[in-house]
Amino acid sequence: MSRIAILPPAVADQIAAGEVVERPASIVKELVENALDAGATAVTVEIEEGGRALVRVRDDGQGMSADEAPLALQRHATSKIRTAHDLVGVHTFGFRGEALPAIASVARLVLETSTVDGEGTRVVVANGTRERIEPVARRRGTTVSVTELFHAVPARRKFLRSARGEWRAIADLLVTTALVRRDVHLAATHDGRVAFEAAPARSLRDRLAATWGVAAAAHMVDVDDVRGPVQVRGLVEKPEHVGGQARRVFLMVNGRAIRDAGIVRAAEAAYLSTIPAGTRPSLALELVLPGDMVDVNVHPAKAEVRFHDRWALERIVEEAVRRALGADAARPLADWRFGAERTWSPRLPAHPDTSVLTARPDPAPLFAPQPGPGEIAIADDDGHVPQGEAPAADGGVATPAVHLPTPLEVPPLVQLRRTWLMFERPDGIVLIDQHSAHERVLFERLMTRTTAGGSAVQVLLLPLTLHLSAAEADAFEEHREAFERLGFGIEGFGGQTLVVQAVPMPHVRFDAERCLRETLASLAGDRLAASATTHERLAMTVACKSAVKAGDALSPQEMRQLFLDLARTTLPAHDVHGRATIVQLGFDELERRFGRA
Repeated sequence: MSRIAILPPAVADQIAAGEVVERPASIVKELVENALDAGATAVTVEIEEGGRALVRVRDDGQGMSADEAPLALQRHATSKIRTAHDLVGVHTFGFRGEALPAIASVARLVLETSTVDGEGTRVVVANGTRERIEPVARRRGTTVSVTELFHAVPARRKFLRSARGEWRAIADLLVTTALVRRDVHLAATHDGRVAFEAAPARSLRDRLAATWGVAAAAHMVDVDDVRGPVQVRGLVEKPEHVGGQARRVFLMVNGRAIRDAGIVRAAEAAYLSTIPAGTRPSLALELVLPGDMVDVNVHPAKAEVRFHDRWALERIVEEAVRRALGADAARPLADWRFGAERTWSPRLPAHPDTSVLTARPDPAPLFAPQPGPGEIAIADDDGHVPQGEAPAADGGVATPAVHLPTPLEVPPLVQLRRTWLMFERPDGIVLIDQHSAHERVLFERLMTRTTAGGSAVQVLLLPLTLHLSAAEADAFEEHREAFERLGFGIEGFGGQTLVVQAVPMPHVRFDAERCLRETLASLAGDRLAASATTHERLAMTVACKSAVKAGDALSPQEMRQLFLDLARTTLPAHDVHGRATIVQLGFDELERRFGRA
C-alpha cells in the first residue's frame, strides 16, 4: 500500500482554512471586505461572545443572484479577477475566492443575499457540507451569519482568547477598516450593545478624530508629497506630542491596509533628533503608486505586500515625513507678517523626478545641502534678504528642505535674558531658544557636509594638547573615525594625551577645547542617543557642545543670522535632544492671563 495518498476534500479544506480563518477577527475582516467590494455604503457587524458564538455581517451592496450564491461557496470562485494578468495591480480587497468556503469548512455559515428588494437566496453550509438552498424574502444586499466556529476542530477552538480579547481584535480591525473606507458607514454591536460606530467622514483627520480620539487628531501634521510616480499622504504626530498617549500606526497602499515594519521605520527615521530616545510617533500614512510596483498576492491575510524597489520607496517616505514636519515647524518663522503676506505654505516640486523608482539612486545624505557660516547674505536694516539662492558649501546651490518665501524677511528680534529671541506674529509672540536653535543648525550642517564628502575645517595655529582619563581615551579610540569625518584632526601623543591639529569651524564662538572635553565625557559616560548611528550621535553631541549658550549676548546681526539659519533647517522646531526650539504664546492666552478675555 502506498504511503502517499490524496487528502480527502474535507481535510484539505480545513487545512487551507487555517491560513484564512485564524480567529473571529479573521472572519469579520473577510466578510467586511467582501461587503465593501460589493459596493456597500453601510455595513453592520453583530458579535456575540467575542465572535465565538456569532459573527454576522450585513451590507447594502449589490448582492448575488440565485445562481451566484452557491457558487460563491466553492473554493477559488470569485468575481474579482479572471486571468493571472488581473493579479497585477488588483484593487479589490478580496480576490482569491477563499474566504467564504474557508469559513464554511470550520463553522456553520448561513448566506442570505439578493440583487433586488424582494426575493433572495439562502444557502446553509455546516463544516464544508451544504445542507440546503432555499428562497428567502429580503432586501437588496447580503447577510452572512457564522456560528459554531471550530466546532468540528476543538483543538483550534482552545487557542481562542477570552471574549474580551477576541472583541478587542475585532474592534482594532473595524478601526482600520473605517480609516481605509472613510465613505462608508460602519457599525458594530457586541452582545447586543452598540460598541462601535463610524459615520462617513470628509477627511482622514475627521476619521481619526472619530476613531483615535479628538486629541490625537489635533496633534497631527498633514503629509502630502509627490516624488515621481509615488504619492505619500496622511498624518503624522507632532514631535512635541510623541509619547504623551498610546502610539498607533495605520498604513495603506493603494487603498489597502497593510503591515510593513520597513515603511514604519522609514517614517520614524524622519524624527531623528527631534524626539527622546525610546519614544515612537503615531502614524497614519497612505502610499499611492502604480500597480506594477507593488505585489499584493503574498499571503491569504492580504496584510503583507512586496515592493518593486523597497529601498527607494522607504527613502521617499522618510523624506516626505521630514518635509512635512519641517514645513509645520517653520511656519512660525515665515508667517509672521500681517496682512496678505501671511499666505505662505509649503510647495511641492513643480516637476517631480519620474525616474526615482526606475533606477536605484545613489545614497542620499541625511539632509539636503545647507549653507555654511557666512554663506547666507545677512538681512539689511529692513529685514530683507537679497534675492537668489545661497551658495552651498561645495560651490553649488543650497536647496532648503522647506520652501520659504523669496526673499525671506527677518522680523524685528529682541533678545530676552541673553537666552531667547522674541518677535511678534499676528496671533501672538514667538520665543526662540538661542542654544537649541543653534544646536539644530550646527547638527544639520555637520551631517550635510560629512555625508556630502567633507567638512570645512580650521587648522589651529597652535595645536591643542588634551590630557584625558582612561575612559575618555578609550572613547576617543572607539570613535576616532567619526571624529575625523566631522573635521577633527587629532593625533595620539603617547599614553592618554591627544594633540588636536584641526577642528570643524561651525562659528566664531566655537571653543574647541571645551567642545572636545565635554564630548569625550559624554562618550565615556555613554550618554548619547541610542537610536542614532555612531556618526549621528557624535554629530549631535558636537553640535550641542559647540552651540552658543544661554547667557551669551548676541548682536543684532547674529540674531538675524541665527533666525535665517534656523528657518532653512529641515526640522527647526526641535534641538538634537528633542527639546523645543520655538514656543508660541497666543494673544488669547495673554488676554486671559490679564483678565481681558
